[in-house]
Amino acid sequence: MKKIMIVDDSLIIRINLKKMFEKNGFEVVAEAVNGQDAIDKFKSYQPDVTTMDITMPVMDGIAALREIKKLDANACVVMISALGQEGKVVECLNLGARHYILKPINENGVLDVIKAVLSKPSEEKAYACDVG
Repeated sequence: MKKIMIVDDSLIIRINLKKMFEKNGFEVVAEAVNGQDAIDKFKSYQPDVTTMDITMPVMDGIAALREIKKLDANACVVMISALGQEGKVVECLNLGARHYILKPINENGVLDVIKAVLSKPSEEKAYACDVG
């Protein structure tokens, strides 16, 4: 069973993603409410995939992505954000995010992305799309 960490300051988003992942055979090993929380929990839980929001208090998702990639260059991080500006997408992909999903999300789209990134080697080029 693949382990997932969900990082989002919105409780509703975390609840919805957790339900979606668990009913589809994934184990949600941790939830984090900001970037710093995500880094701390990443060290403890070593998830196979981390979903990461961008706009959060304390530390945003881009800073957290940068730090997680320093801890583990092969970390699989999928950004899930309402911020669709091209600059943010490019920045995240350049920092090593494996995918960038725009909110609002739909279950099939998110699950397809998670399955795709888990099936590809970490060195394969990242990509972005709107699966909402």
